[in-house]
Amino acid sequence: MPLADLGDVQLNYRLLGPEDAPAVVFAHALGTDQTIWDKVLQRLPQNIRVLTFDLRGHGGSSVPPAPYSMGNLIRDVERLMETCAIRDSLFVGLSIGGMIAQGLAVKRLDLVRALVLSNTAAKIATPEIWTRRMDTLRRGGMPAISVDTLQRWFPRSAWKSDVYAATQTLLERTDVEGYLGCCAAIAGTDFYTPTSGLRLPALGIAGTEDGSTPPDLVRETLDLIPGSQFTLLRRTGHVPPIDQPEAFAERLTSFMKDTGQLAK
Repeated sequence: MPLADLGDVQLNYRLLGPEDAPAVVFAHALGTDQTIWDKVLQRLPQNIRVLTFDLRGHGGSSVPPAPYSMGNLIRDVERLMETCAIRDSLFVGLSIGGMIAQGLAVKRLDLVRALVLSNTAAKIATPEIWTRRMDTLRRGGMPAISVDTLQRWFPRSAWKSDVYAATQTLLERTDVEGYLGCCAAIAGTDFYTPTSGLRLPALGIAGTEDGSTPPDLVRETLDLIPGSQFTLLRRTGHVPPIDQPEAFAERLTSFMKDTGQLAK
């Protein structure tokens, strides 16, 4: 996969599909990488232009020194989309990716024409919670937080599954500095006021078993955007693209048709 050299950071990305097709951009969750979208992409129509990427500090992207601000993460995506000549996109963000989506839409409506905010919120947890997590991480590395994190992400019925084990491997190989940097970005973000000013098509997706961003929190954020839609996926938690890709892809495809991002 190519690297986009943005000066202060290099982002690992994939750009798929016809150049003149409607664009869909995907931003992944904290402690994962762009591969979490693979099972979803396999189930989407082919006549779209897809951009996926690894956040700074994650996957194959470079790892600038922590901490990061949410403004850094938004600016990274803004510059990547400009590099790839992507405009008027449907932007799909999961967890921290959904926070980036909100901030980018507030800043650059020329880049974002519709939003899918999955398992995310305008504000996630409190600075104190993030500080404790970062302290634990500094003492014990990624294995020190992986089990607790994944048990919030997955339904209990999936804790012994292959997909759980694979996600644990993905989480534990995340660079500690990159994870710390993005934790700081989340801790410093409260988008309730800016998100309440958005006026564009938006879909919220939540999982019934999500212990990180419970359905009521996701719904509360979508209620800030007039006319938004909300979908609750059963038997999934914080990362439905990983453990419920069929349901996620089906709902995403329907929303693309609703917003004109895909011919009906």
